[in-house]
Amino acid sequence: MISFVPTPIGNRDDITLRAIGVLKAADRIACEDTRHSAPLLAHLGISGKPLVSLHEHNELRRIPELVAAARAGETIAVVTDAGMPGVSDPGYRLIQACLEHELPYEVLPGPSAVLTALVGSGFPCHAFHFLGFLSVKKGKRLAALEAALAAEGTTIFFESPHRLVSTLEVLAGPHPDARCCVARELTKKFETYHRGTAAELLAHFQAHPPKGEIVFLVAPNS
Repeated sequence: MISFVPTPIGNRDDITLRAIGVLKAADRIACEDTRHSAPLLAHLGISGKPLVSLHEHNELRRIPELVAAARAGETIAVVTDAGMPGVSDPGYRLIQACLEHELPYEVLPGPSAVLTALVGSGFPCHAFHFLGFLSVKKGKRLAALEAALAAEGTTIFFESPHRLVSTLEVLAGPHPDARCCVARELTKKFETYHRGTAAELLAHFQAHPPKGEIVFLVAPNS
């Protein structure tokens, strides 16, 4: 059995009881970054578990090893640095391998920056789109942002703090009144939600350069 286990996006107390049980029972734990996951496991009182790395650069060559271990009867837990494995993180290819080899797997519910930001933004929740990280190319960014304005529901992106001001400039130029929300450092001590027009948020973050992990949301025009 391979279990895909969501981990806290910030506050360690957000781990579920079921996730703790699965991690304790696992024969090995595949981590996006073993150095990042080890402190969380120590916080949970979990020690002595073999940890193996599973990240975007080694996923293809690591998968056969994990498939073979699962076939041999091992229970394997898969975690990423934060949130749900497979969502802008490693995990998708391993699930595809499980399907291909008819291996049993389970996906646990748990912390999600996408849903937390969506509800906290105050934007429409009846329909939404999550499109991962915005392109580094300004033309593609503008196209994605304009599609978000025309969409039926709220559109959610991940964005780097180093590119946020540039993204707001791209949007505020042609669409200064676009309604946006910058959800920052979710569940952590300095969590903030900044809501306003693209022009208003641009002025704010030009004066106060952003730090930390960011979810950027765009409300539909309609």
